Amino acid sequence: MLKGQKVVLREKRLEDANKDYAWRSDDELAHLDAAPTLRIPFTNFLASYSDELGHPSRRRRRFAIETLDGRHIGNCMYYNIDEGKRGAELGIMIGDRDYWDQGLGTNAVTTLLDHIFNTTKLERVYLNTLEWNVRAQRCFEKCGFVRCKRQRRYHNDFISMEIYRNSWQHRAPLKGYQTEKKKQGG
Repeated sequence: MLKGQKVVLREKRLEDANKDYAWRSDDELAHLDAAPTLRIPFTNFLASYSDELGHPSRRRRRFAIETLDGRHIGNCMYYNIDEGKRGAELGIMIGDRDYWDQGLGTNAVTTLLDHIFNTTKLERVYLNTLEWNVRAQRCFEKCGFVRCKRQRRYHNDFISMEIYRNSWQHRAPLKGYQTEKKKQGG
């Protein structure tokens, strides 16, 4: 479990499947994620979900995002982990709209970056966000990501952003966004 100032990141559980299915079946959320809307029956989704939880990949770490009082509001992960190149891609979605625009996504990203750069040998974390999703870009910039290129994939225009361990360690902490570990001085 990783505790930030506003959120807790925890390992995914089978009980998360209902919300994850609802979020991935939501047209607006799928559009924000540049993903196709999920259209398979829940039973098929649950079987695949259960199998994935039972056989975790070394190339991916997935977390549920919870409020401090334990409400599951979204997910984040780092994936495409390349130990040779010492890099990974980051993804996040706050699926519960009641928690949008409250800084929870920013806190989830900073908590995850703190974990990555303090517990792994990864040197670079990158992401791709839709060019029109200015809200997401502002969140990532607050967390220290910088734009590095534009690209077109799957009929969408993306902004690629990245952050390096050195930049993370030398950045000025965001007020109110440090992780519990940093707050306690360790």
